[in-house]
Amino acid sequence: MIHPSLPETSAQARIPAYAWYVLGLFCAVYIMNFLDRTLMFILFAPIKRELIFSDLQLALLGSTSFAIFYTALGIPFGRLADRTTRKNMIAGGLVVWSVFSGLTGVATDFWTMFGCRVMVGIGEATLGPAALSILSDYFPLKRRATAQSLYSAGIPIGAAAAFFLGGVLNDSVGWRWTFYLLSFPGIVLASLVWFVREPVRGITESASTTKHASNHDWRILIKTPSLYFHTFGYAFAAIASNSLSLWIPTLFNRAYNMPLKDFGVMAGISSLIAGGVATAFGGAIADKFREHNNGGRMKFTALCIVFCAPLWLTLLLSDNMTLMIGAYFLLSGLNLIWLGPAAADMHDVVGPNLRGLGIGVYFFVVGIIGYGIAPPIVGKVSDLLGAMQNPHQMTYALLLLPASCIVGAVLLWRGSKALDK
Repeated sequence: MIHPSLPETSAQARIPAYAWYVLGLFCAVYIMNFLDRTLMFILFAPIKRELIFSDLQLALLGSTSFAIFYTALGIPFGRLADRTTRKNMIAGGLVVWSVFSGLTGVATDFWTMFGCRVMVGIGEATLGPAALSILSDYFPLKRRATAQSLYSAGIPIGAAAAFFLGGVLNDSVGWRWTFYLLSFPGIVLASLVWFVREPVRGITESASTTKHASNHDWRILIKTPSLYFHTFGYAFAAIASNSLSLWIPTLFNRAYNMPLKDFGVMAGISSLIAGGVATAFGGAIADKFREHNNGGRMKFTALCIVFCAPLWLTLLLSDNMTLMIGAYFLLSGLNLIWLGPAAADMHDVVGPNLRGLGIGVYFFVVGIIGYGIAPPIVGKVSDLLGAMQNPHQMTYALLLLPASCIVGAVLLWRGSKALDK
């Protein structure tokens, strides 16, 4: 289904300044998206102390509650993004997730907090399919992974902001006010998104790519072998990527007595520098790999993900804090480097009329496996191993993560070979 690189026309080669403005604005929205999503993780410890939650309950709050509708709605919202005004979807979703992320601070029991996190997931489900589809209409194929990686830089920046500000504000005003102060400002940002100019669908595509699928030809998603390897490969990569933010703050705080404020500084610097650089430039490198063959992007990300396995083992099994922090720093980059290339390959395969649905399916599978199923399994194993009494036992539950990196890398390598054919 994917087409070889074609010479760019002059219209494709020119990228207007307004396109860069939209990219910057959407990156800011993605920063708010991941700030609201990640903030819960740095606040696990004070929430657990006040409300007396188990590790399984923390996993359900931090990941599964969010993933339930984030994944379930990814496909219908993706379909909607192929048929409606996409920037309005983003603005409306931003208002919803900002409000309910702030209201998390009101919760006094598990189910109230769970409901707030579910609504955050519903709001955030609107962003990915619509924003990535719009960006593919502002940036041509040869610059697509680059643009989408710059957009994805919102993930490490948002995570860094959550770690930095969450740790500092929790110490000064408590975890409840931390949610209020960092979440509600997203409502203001939604007004800017509302006035974005909606681009013409497929305007950056060549004729050969626009004719191969209509927005009714959804069967392309189940007839393309490379998409199976692509989607499930990145789902296993997401298990490890999500766990770096979900479990490591708690592990360092419990097992090594690192104050949340100190961990927030360390994690924020790692996310901002390593995560920001890897996410922003990973797409440009992956685009260079794709110049040689269609599966080049997946070859590049497979190599990066398999290298994460020894870094995870160092982080979990070393007793040298310097080595552990170094491994965490590198993982902060390599765990995110695949985000832009993954979206770009999906868009290239399915074409402009199925972008939203394709990304929706991709988010659904990645969300179900990486955010919905895996975290409760890790949390339950941690509880069974007695991590409440001996915090170091959590380490053994987390050994599932380097294994998931290896599985993900193998699947992506197979996918790259399928795309080459």
